[in-house]
Amino acid sequence: MERAGVATSGPTAAEPKPAAGDYAIALTDVCVRYPEGAGEKTVLNDIDLRIRAGEFATLVGPSGAGKSTLFRMVLGAEHPTTGEVLIHGTPPEQPNQDCGIVYQKYSLFPHLTVVDNIVFGLELQEFTLLSRLANLWRYRRRRAEFAERARVYLKRIGLADDADKYPYQLSGGMRQRVAIAQAMITEPKILLMDEPFGALDANTRQDMQLFLLEEWNETKMTVLFVTHDLEEALFLGTRVLVLSQYYTCDNGRPEGSKIVKDCTVPGGHPRPTNFKYAPEFAKLIEEIQHDCLSPEHRQHIKSFDLSHCDAFRTVSPAEWKR
Repeated sequence: MERAGVATSGPTAAEPKPAAGDYAIALTDVCVRYPEGAGEKTVLNDIDLRIRAGEFATLVGPSGAGKSTLFRMVLGAEHPTTGEVLIHGTPPEQPNQDCGIVYQKYSLFPHLTVVDNIVFGLELQEFTLLSRLANLWRYRRRRAEFAERARVYLKRIGLADDADKYPYQLSGGMRQRVAIAQAMITEPKILLMDEPFGALDANTRQDMQLFLLEEWNETKMTVLFVTHDLEEALFLGTRVLVLSQYYTCDNGRPEGSKIVKDCTVPGGHPRPTNFKYAPEFAKLIEEIQHDCLSPEHRQHIKSFDLSHCDAFRTVSPAEWKR
């Protein structure tokens, strides 16, 4: 429940918004604290976030800001100390098939072929070990159907000739493509990506960015993309979220990271690669680096840019002095 004194901004901030349960991802007044010595360390503080179905939201921030912690909460692998996390209106109790996951390190089994890696998730969704043994004929029939579906998908992503290869026989970009296909073939409602292109060279990284945008434009699934790379965040996302521990308040020391910026990325989607050289792109990068990511220049908590139409804060102005 949002408290009185909610501070929002943006051209549509005054319009009625859907309830938290109507969003694909909704975090309300979330705090995460870990034991530290005789006390506690606050990692995330007063996190308010709502992402609509079909959005491509990118999350960026300095090291130690808690991006991976927030990611794990959306996944259901971790729970907040206080506050509420809802995924399509339901608290995520544990990782489930509603969320596809792609990490920086390829989530591929080295002893399985490309096509077998891709169908692995489909098999887990439909069969347990016991059900496989109890109805071996049905398992084999369905597995053949899964493999055919995977081969169609591999053709779509340009890897049809590599279906029977093993991961070690593929380049880094090809393996990451397989990892994305592995996550997307199960048709998750939400695709969670944690630094998926961080280990790739510049050319392969751009190819993978374009590939991901093509897939998102076709499927319109909800994407939450975590990255350290600000340029990547702005090029990919329709919306950029900056999580940072670098801010100030009137009294006392800032405690834990907050969403210090939540705005729409200009330029529309899909955007050409030369958007990276557009003046508005450069201006936004400079603004985020100066206002949000610099430990030397810390903006005041009342100056946060929460201009996205779904941005909000559950903290009243009186609490800004904490």
